[in-house]
Amino acid sequence: MKTPKHPTLIKRMIDARLKKLTPACPPLAASLVAQSGDRGGWQLTLKQNGKTRTVYLPRDLKEEVQLSIREHRRLKKLLQEITQLQLARIRTYVTDKRRRGKRP
Repeated sequence: MKTPKHPTLIKRMIDARLKKLTPACPPLAASLVAQSGDRGGWQLTLKQNGKTRTVYLPRDLKEEVQLSIREHRRLKKLLQEITQLQLARIRTYVTDKRRRGKRP
């Protein structure tokens, strides 16, 4: 993502990303792993209280869980972009005020 230098453009980009923050489904911070062996099912790996946990995933829930994992990744990326834009906005604040002839 290229960050613009003008505060108005930065603000527009932040606003556009904030509108996309509404989750389409419940996000899930986990990984889906194919289970080896005779069962051929799926396992869900996630962190709980700083420890890695593995949970067996019923086949019926695989698609729903995949959507939730994708949604978490999308939201995480979006939050990272918003953070970068907000930092750029802070950095350009003083320069913009000086340009407009106002004290910061």
